[in-house]
Amino acid sequence: MGKNLARACFIIAPCKINLHLSIGERRPDGFHDLESLFVPLAFHDSLYIERGGKDGDYSLEINWELPIETMPPVVPSEIPLEKNLVSRAVSLFRERTGFKNGLFVRLDKRIPVGAGLGGGSSDAASCLLALNALANDALPLEKLKELALILGSDVPFFLNRGADDTVCPSAAFVSGRGDLVEPVKTPRGLWVLLVKPGFSSDTAGAFQLLDQMRKSSSREGKISLLALDNSPIDVIKRTLEGAPETWPFYNDFLPVVLASGDHQNVDKYREILAALKDAGASFAGLSGSGSCCFGVFKVKEMAEKAERQPGIYGNFVKLTFFLAQKTIPVLK
Repeated sequence: MGKNLARACFIIAPCKINLHLSIGERRPDGFHDLESLFVPLAFHDSLYIERGGKDGDYSLEINWELPIETMPPVVPSEIPLEKNLVSRAVSLFRERTGFKNGLFVRLDKRIPVGAGLGGGSSDAASCLLALNALANDALPLEKLKELALILGSDVPFFLNRGADDTVCPSAAFVSGRGDLVEPVKTPRGLWVLLVKPGFSSDTAGAFQLLDQMRKSSSREGKISLLALDNSPIDVIKRTLEGAPETWPFYNDFLPVVLASGDHQNVDKYREILAALKDAGASFAGLSGSGSCCFGVFKVKEMAEKAERQPGIYGNFVKLTFFLAQKTIPVLK
């Protein structure tokens, strides 16, 4: 593994939205089973990893390319390295492979934190791919997926293989605790407007609220995709072939955030979702546990006009589309 290694690697780390997110009951291991439709977007962070220095050396530089209102509440320089998913990915990869080369990592951070867009998970997955490329493919993809699941439930999705057997973050039906990833054809010709209010979501807190709500209410009216057909993939494929306005997708976290005690945040969510629909979005929803909302548009000009609508303007707004580009490490 120490021979003919590339000096450096560059890779993008795309974000995702959940077009559908159904959360199962809490499991004995503390996790929840989920059924979700993950779709990657052409909006991304990027990582540059360079070998150098003494064996075991490691440094991480985060270049924050985010508006000040979307910055995390903790000063970036005060975030412990061991709590950063990229740093954890480096440590885990080294532990499993013996890859001890000194490393400098620069993370260009564009995806807002606490938005439900999977930015940290994508950074970790792309880091694993880049390190594996620098280490002359020390691990097969299945082993990388095992590391990904240790790092977080959303991380395996970003190692998803496309239909041509290359690493390509196509849309996928994700189930289990995030470890079961089945690719589906990514919708094309649609535009996605991301709208994040000036606050972030606490995922652990959202799960706690969800569990509390379920103790006092039923889930009647919510039909699992798995219950609709012997093959949920077939259900999703047929659904995605239809117009976005006919999609039956929902997010179990949306009623949770709308029932939270923070009236200011609740009003903001309602305002954004209503503004997206009023502006012509064929489908609007919440990604992950929030706080980012999104609208799916069939016409780019309509989406561009929506950026300036009352209720949308003034938040973090990004117009993008469903990703068709492969996530491939570029060696230097």
